[in-house]
This record gives sequence, C-alpha cells and structure tokens, in this order.
Amino acid sequence: MAKAQKQQSTKAAAKKRVVKVDSYGDAHIVASFNNIIISLTNKNGQVISWSSAGKMGFKGSKKNTPYAAQMAGADAAKVAMDAGLKRVDVFVKGPGSGREGAIRSLSQSGIEINMIKDVTPLPHNGCRPPKKRRV
Repeated sequence: MAKAQKQQSTKAAAKKRVVKVDSYGDAHIVASFNNIIISLTNKNGQVISWSSAGKMGFKGSKKNTPYAAQMAGADAAKVAMDAGLKRVDVFVKGPGSGREGAIRSLSQSGIEINMIKDVTPLPHNGCRPPKKRRV
C-alpha cells in the first residue's frame, strides 16, 4: 500500500510543463501601489520567466520602489535570455512607481524592446473609487 502511494507522488512530481521559447515574445509588467510583477512570455502567452519585488527579497513599502522594479526586471530578463529570448513587446499595467525602472532594466540586460504599450484598465464610470486618503 505504501509503495503504491509513493509511486503516485513521484509520477505527479515528474510531470513538467514544456514551454516553447522563440526569440520574440512579450513582457507583461504589473505595477500596483504595493508590488511589481514582471512576466516574460512567448507569443502564445506561456510564461518563460517571471519575477517580482517580493521574490527579490523586498518587504513592505520597499516593494513599490523603482530600485526593486529594476532588480526584478534584471532577474526575469537573465532567466529568459538563457532560455533564448531576444526581443519583446512590453505591456505595462497599473499606476505603480516602478514602471520605467522595470523597462529600463529589461533593455539594459540585453533584451531588445520593440514596442511599449500601456494597458492600464480605465473605468467608464464603473465602480465607486476608494475614499480620499487623509494623511
């Protein structure tokens, strides 16, 4: 009985998703007020590499700084370049402060940027916004 359970667990762990890496892909940058997440994908949308400010070891309010975004961008770009990615289209979403830092770090790590597009969703007077902060 224990032997059968052990076989099932190793069989499930051995299954790994194979991602086809071309030289051309997309970079999706989500910059919120609290964190920044960078995902490098192929043209089908399968993730090649990803990184975030929290993954790089930043905590709390340091996660939404341009320096944290720069570190996360360099980390994601390094893994993707090793896999064979050379050129990307960049899609930026959100109001965070690390948008430019992430794009700059991608280009400095050797990935050629073809296009930059802002895909931040804008409401057509949908939900009521949060109340104004009183600091």
